[in-house]
Amino acid sequence: MNQKELSFTMFLIWRLSEAWDMSPPKVYAKLVEVDALDGYILPFYDVLHTLGSRYLVEDITDLVRERGGKI
Repeated sequence: MNQKELSFTMFLIWRLSEAWDMSPPKVYAKLVEVDALDGYILPFYDVLHTLGSRYLVEDITDLVRERGGKI
């Protein structure tokens, strides 16, 4: 993971934390649990980092739910 991907991931975790009313460590654990980081966010960083935060939160929320995660 390079610096840009790390910064984006941190940004995303904080936005999800606010949307899900959950602490950032719990959000991170949830993303790892459903393989959202290595299986979606990082591989598609080039596209995802160009999108707005509202869309990203909705997209990742849907992804977590589709993969069986509870928010």
